[in-house]
Order: sequence, then C-alpha cells, then structure tokens
Amino acid sequence: MPTWLEVIFRTIFAVIVLFLLTKILGKRQVSQLSFFEYITGITLGSLAAYISLDTDNTWHLGMIAILVWVAISFGIEFLQLKSKKARDFVDFKATVLIKDGKVLEENLKKERLTTDDLLEQLRAKDVFKVADVEFAIMEASGQVNVLLNRENQPLTPKHLGIKVAPEKETQAVIMDGKMMPEPLDMMGKTPKWLMDELEKQQLNLQDIFLGQVDSYGELTVDLYADNVQVPQPQEKPEVYALLKKCEADLEMFGLSTQNKDAKKLYESCSSQLLEVIAELKPLLTT
Repeated sequence: MPTWLEVIFRTIFAVIVLFLLTKILGKRQVSQLSFFEYITGITLGSLAAYISLDTDNTWHLGMIAILVWVAISFGIEFLQLKSKKARDFVDFKATVLIKDGKVLEENLKKERLTTDDLLEQLRAKDVFKVADVEFAIMEASGQVNVLLNRENQPLTPKHLGIKVAPEKETQAVIMDGKMMPEPLDMMGKTPKWLMDELEKQQLNLQDIFLGQVDSYGELTVDLYADNVQVPQPQEKPEVYALLKKCEADLEMFGLSTQNKDAKKLYESCSSQLLEVIAELKPLLTT
C-alpha cells in the first residue's frame, strides 16, 4: 500500500477513535475542561497525530497509549463523582475574590490575577463598581461569578410579592424547510394548525429556514430569502400580554400603597381585570 494512502486510512481511523472515546468521556470534556482534562486533550491529540504519521510497525503502541490515557481520565472522573476531596485536588477549589464590596488582595495574588483582570471579569458581568458587589468567586473553571448587593439587584416580581405564570420555552417547529413534529406537539399544536398559520402569512414550508412558536402560541419565521419581507406577527397575543401586564401593575400598586382606600380600589380593579382576561383568553391565545 502506498505511504500516502496508509496515512489517509490511519488519520481517518484516529479521528473515529478519538470521536468515540470523547463520547465515552462525556460532554464535560469539551465544555468545562479541568486542568487534568486540558492535559489529557493535548496528549490525545499528539498521540492521534503519531498514529496518523508514524508509518513504522510500532504505530499500535500509540493506540495503546490513547486507551491508557482515556482509562485514567475516566477513572479520575469517576473518583471525582464519589469524593469531594478528589474534586478539590484535581479541579482546585473555588476562590473568593470580593466579599462585602472589598477586594481580597491575598486571594487575588493566589490566583495570579491583576486588578485589571478582575475589573475585566466584572465588566463581563455588567458590573462596573466593586462596591456594588456582595460576593465574587472564581470557580475551578476560571470563570468569575458575581452576586450584587440587594440595593443593586434587579427588581423582580418576587420582590413585589407577585406570582407570575410559568413561561413555556420557545420551540423551533420548522428547520431547513421541514416540519418538526415533536416540538410542535410539545406546544400543543398540530401540523394542520401550522399549515393554516403559514397559509395566513402566504408562505410555503420549503421557503422557511427557521420557524419558532413562542409561549403565546405566536409563529415567527425566518426565510431563506433575506430580502423578502415577512408579515408581522398577529396582534392578539400582544393584547393578551398587555392585559396581563396591566393586571400585574394594578396588583403591584395595591401592594406598594399604604392608603387603605387606594389599596382596596387597586385590588378591586385587579380582580375585575382578571375576570375579563379569563373570558378573553380563548379568543386571544388561539
């Protein structure tokens, strides 16, 4: 067999083996490399190159070395799942960098971070003032996670004592001009409903690159032809969302005021609007 053809076959074989072994090791090998996994990745790549290019009769030794490295890596991951001490030893412990708005300089030096590095990490989290940070910690992966103090945390419905309905995940029901039955079923919709919606917008299924259905049951599409103007979404779900927002605002006003008469008025209006929303929901969400 010619040498160039042998190299091609060995390269294809090495790629297949590496792919299968990576699947065995799991997604964490790719998404969150620890220090040891980083070394393992470099070594496996070097061994794969050796298998591809070394045309002597000892190439199988590279295959043995790959299997040994994968076995060790798999064993260490299993040990990490069973032991906290093993996780701390292999992946390192998380380090607190800021506490109560104060930078811990010793921990900063320990992680070999400069002040500029810390500020850059904070800016990546949309934080520009150290005094606004309640707690900042560097994870084993090197990522810095930040907790703002209460005064600077964004206001949420929970802070106001308002319960909001859970929102469904937006589902892709059309991909590459083909209907996706499973996501469509998850949204409680049928293929007939989808085809009717496309007919309303005067669109063909095969012309759509991506189609999504949001939590309000609204279909939005992206066409292959970027210069074609897609019809605007229907207004009914927007009206429903606006009514829900008005009801939430009335409830919030009732909770925030200290005037008993005003509180009673807001609560009464909120209850009446809830009844109206319940009656209109079938018309606005279908």
